[in-house]
Amino acid sequence: MNKLTVVLGDYPHVRGLLSGDVPVDGYEVEPVEVKPVIGAYRRMIRDLEFDVCELAPTTYLMALRSGIPLTGIPVFLNRRFHHADVQCGADSGIRFPADLAGRRIGVRAYTVTTGVWVRGILRGEYGLDTDSVTWVVDDEDHIEGHAPANIERVTDGSSLSELLRAKDIDAALSGNAGTGRAGAPRAGWAAPADRPRGDEGPYPLFPDHEVLATDWYLRTGVYPLHSVIAVRKSLVDADASLPTRLYAAFAASKRRQVEGDPEWTALPRLGKQAEQLGSDPVPYGLDVNDASIRALVEFSRDQGLLDADFPGEPRKLFAEGDYPDA
Repeated sequence: MNKLTVVLGDYPHVRGLLSGDVPVDGYEVEPVEVKPVIGAYRRMIRDLEFDVCELAPTTYLMALRSGIPLTGIPVFLNRRFHHADVQCGADSGIRFPADLAGRRIGVRAYTVTTGVWVRGILRGEYGLDTDSVTWVVDDEDHIEGHAPANIERVTDGSSLSELLRAKDIDAALSGNAGTGRAGAPRAGWAAPADRPRGDEGPYPLFPDHEVLATDWYLRTGVYPLHSVIAVRKSLVDADASLPTRLYAAFAASKRRQVEGDPEWTALPRLGKQAEQLGSDPVPYGLDVNDASIRALVEFSRDQGLLDADFPGEPRKLFAEGDYPDA
């Protein structure tokens, strides 16, 4: 039986697949642990180190653009809304999206998927000229060479959290896309423990972010993608049925999790998002994710990460296979 080295984040809905309790027909899964899983992204992109690997969706699209021999299946293991991501410096005076024009905003790397979603929302929903912003980055992109001129790189080892506290930047993205970590992905990846709290700390650009995010979803049908499954193209060339077999196993693993934990108590954030959506918080497939895939391609084109003629039709972006909504 052929083996597949597989790298995934620690999600409850993939544990059945990784443990072997949910098999991939004709294959033996060999899990490879990389923490944080983001550390596996550039290893996959640059060295094709694994057979199957979770990737950031923007990284995957840029890999296709660059001719990297990968193909994908429409399994999106992680989803998040982004209206809560922009954190403003305590004395920045920022109150509205328009106040970000001409400011300095921290983000881990320009092409990080969270950054693409945030810039797309700020430009599309609120009319911000995101090209007027100086994007301050403290890590490299997984695929280099696509950053615009309005990028400033941190060269002294400071974290975005430190820069925000020191008022060297006006705002920053939170979490793994910004102040929630420091430097490149590695073990112990975290921001300094002495981040300011309370009145001294940063505040959200959108205090009512949950309401705004839900409204945006209901109007647009866009539910931001995070993580897609990429497969070494040579394996698919050798076995055209592999994408369908993998997809079926991921879907079965998720069903197993939901049957045992319908409230998503193993990952409460997804449980909360299920309530916002009134539906599955991690839908797989092409049809159910059509609007979200198209939006990410459009935002990536607008931000110079993909060529203007890069295909927006979701079926052209993934390996041929049988992908019923799951």
